[in-house]
Amino acid sequence: MAQNKALYSFGRFILRPAYKILYRYKIKNKNSFPEEGGVILASNHLSFADPVLLGLAQKRRLYFMAKAELFKNKFAACIIRNLGAFPVNRGSGDGKAIKTGEDILLEGNVMTIFIEGGRTKTGDLMRPRSGCALLVQQTQLPVVPCCITKKNKNRTFSKTMIHFGDPLTPEQLGLTPDGGRRELKGASNKIMDEIRKMREEDEKELNKG
Repeated sequence: MAQNKALYSFGRFILRPAYKILYRYKIKNKNSFPEEGGVILASNHLSFADPVLLGLAQKRRLYFMAKAELFKNKFAACIIRNLGAFPVNRGSGDGKAIKTGEDILLEGNVMTIFIEGGRTKTGDLMRPRSGCALLVQQTQLPVVPCCITKKNKNRTFSKTMIHFGDPLTPEQLGLTPDGGRRELKGASNKIMDEIRKMREEDEKELNKG
């Protein structure tokens, strides 16, 4: 899948100072993120700003699955496609989107998935969907759990934490190439458990300030 490298780099350059002011973000454990090779980034999803925050929080360029509705406007679709997004029909087991994600990973890129399948309305973590674990299973590549935590989700300029976990291998998640739904569910819960641990840690730190 093509990505406009110049546009991506320009977007980072333009958005970084604005997002530093708006979100006052702090990055934790960013050195855990692999510098090369295919890897899945599994994050929770608080707001429309999350893809940008994840893109600014580490050095590598990211690819994203985005809900198909965002591609209805041709101009918007052109922009986000060039930035590395591609459509997924949520809730339908979109095989084409999964195959696109596999290809991106096997080419040595970073595939980003919001593991809950959509944005939370309350700020609380939701139950994980199996798409992330399915990509790990089919590619046998590691996944990096990530948690975005905001001190006060209803306020502008509220402190935000972007916390990367250590990479989890398919073996650590109990995923084998031919495993079934039980393996996928167990792996999804393990990834979400890591995100939940980071959330608890970061909420304590943010509430101290």
